Amino acid sequence: MATQAERREKTRAAIVKAARRIFGERGFAAATMDDIAAGARVAKGAVYHHFATKEAVFEAVFEQVSIDLVADLDRISRAENDPLAAMAAGTQGYFAACSKGPTGRIILRDGPAVLGWERWREIDAKHFGGKFPRALAAAMDAGVIAKQPIEPLARLLLGAVTEAAVAVSAGPDIGKTGTDYARAFRSLLDALRVK
Repeated sequence: MATQAERREKTRAAIVKAARRIFGERGFAAATMDDIAAGARVAKGAVYHHFATKEAVFEAVFEQVSIDLVADLDRISRAENDPLAAMAAGTQGYFAACSKGPTGRIILRDGPAVLGWERWREIDAKHFGGKFPRALAAAMDAGVIAKQPIEPLARLLLGAVTEAAVAVSAGPDIGKTGTDYARAFRSLLDALRVK
C-alpha cells in the first residue's frame, strides 16, 4: 500500500507530466490550470495543492525539461575524447533539441518570459549552462586551451550559444540554421586551442 508521501509524489509527477505536454504543445499563455488538471486526471484543487500558480507549475516543467535535455546532451558529448569536441557536439545537440517544438518552446520561448531572465539563468546554470565552466576547466587541465579565468570565458561562450539557440528555434530552416550555428561555434572553440 502506497504511503501518503508516495501518493503526493505520484500526483505531483502526473501534474508535471501533463503540464509538460500542454506547455510544449500550446505554450504557457494558452494553457490553463483546468487543462493541466484534466491532463493529469486530478482535481484543480490538487494542482493548487502542489503549485500555487501556473508559473510554479511551469518552473517545475522547465526544471524537468532541463534535466532531460542535459542527460541527452551528456550521451552525445561522451562520444568525444577531446573536451572541446565534446562541447561542440553537446552544443550541436542543444541546437537540435531547441529547434524542436516542445523543448524549444519551453526552454527558449516561454522560459525567459515566464521565469524572467534571472531565474531562467539560475536554473540553466544548474543544467546546460553549468556544463560550460566544467568543460572549459577540463580543456585547460588537458592543455587543450590556455589557462585563463574560466567564468568570463564560460559566460561569453554560453551567451553566444543562447543567442544562437534562440535564432535556431525561430529560423525558417531549422536544420540548416542549427548546422550553420554549430559549425560557427566549433570554429570559436577551435580558435581557443593552444597552437
